[in-house]
Amino acid sequence: MEYAIEHEEQGTRGVFHVLRSGQRVGEMTYSRTQPSLAVVDHTYVDPGLRGQGVAQHLQDAMVAWARKTGTKVVPACSYVKLQFARDASIRDVMA
Repeated sequence: MEYAIEHEEQGTRGVFHVLRSGQRVGEMTYSRTQPSLAVVDHTYVDPGLRGQGVAQHLQDAMVAWARKTGTKVVPACSYVKLQFARDASIRDVMA
């Protein structure tokens, strides 16, 4: 299933999120500690959507954004840490 991922950044905080019927059903948040460094600190997916790839889509959007903007990522969130450990192809954005 495809999900439309939206990205917002305000000040030093940012979020990638999925909306369904106007409600946030998944999000991945980060904070910038430097202009080119972001700490991904939280991933949440609505329990009714877990196991459907929502978190993976959020992470894919975050990695694409990091590559496009030259941002390095510190994985503080347990989900993101695990994905970086499992998938060497995305480690180019890891700080």
